[in-house]
Amino acid sequence: MTLEQLRIFVTVAEMLNMRAAAERLHLSQPAISAAIAALEERHATRLFHRIGRGLELNEAGRAFLPAARNVLAKATEALQVLDDLSGLVRGELRIAASQTVANYWLPGFLTRFAVRYPTIRLNLRVGNTTQAAASVMGGEAELGFVEGKIDDALLLHKQPVGGDDFRLYAAPGHPLVGRALRRQDLVETQWVLREEGSGTRDHLARCLKSIFQIDLADLDIRLVLPSNEAVLEGVSSGGLISAVSDLAAASRVRAGLVEALDCTLEKRSFHMLRHRERPMSRAAQAFVEML
Repeated sequence: MTLEQLRIFVTVAEMLNMRAAAERLHLSQPAISAAIAALEERHATRLFHRIGRGLELNEAGRAFLPAARNVLAKATEALQVLDDLSGLVRGELRIAASQTVANYWLPGFLTRFAVRYPTIRLNLRVGNTTQAAASVMGGEAELGFVEGKIDDALLLHKQPVGGDDFRLYAAPGHPLVGRALRRQDLVETQWVLREEGSGTRDHLARCLKSIFQIDLADLDIRLVLPSNEAVLEGVSSGGLISAVSDLAAASRVRAGLVEALDCTLEKRSFHMLRHRERPMSRAAQAFVEML
């Protein structure tokens, strides 16, 4: 068993898709399949159920996943010690971020860090808030940046680092554009939302509950899509409304494809996550100081 096989197994277990895992790891799909097959054959244990074209962790895979993550985390810590001994001359900084933060807030900081420390490799993993927090918990990322609520407060240190404005959007000409919104309007209209685990979806749920006493179950949700861009494309096509960050909607607002509705929602905070029990590398310390 090699660290590379463990890394591939953990990625496939998280994504449950060989092609997606290959894209994340910058490997070919046959290489991913061969690594999983070699791991299973070497130990005469199947780790996944093959269901059609999909994958599902079986009992052995679910039992093995935490141990595999722990081994990778320990190996990363060992490499971090060697990198720290060389100062900020070489090494890698692994960051996980939710989509809004990764696409609209974090790139400027990544660019400044890359210019200042050109020999430090930056590895950015993008998902939703739940996935980013899981990456920090499992040791796949040293720092996480999210806009949503997390549940692992005991093991993850959470520090505010920024924020954004958050609004409801619709296509020009939608019946709700240009009028003050009532509870009935929001319940009766049709919605497109981000997926469960998304910080954008979670923040909308909190806003609707506190302002209008509306639960997401009360909404007429016609579409659930996995990115802000897909949601905004659905909104601009007409008929559906949604809630996204002003940062995400800005280019479409300028192009006249979507409009903000007359409804004040709570601003949203961005938070940095790090594991309480793992020491930060010198590269991570330098990045945090730059923030």
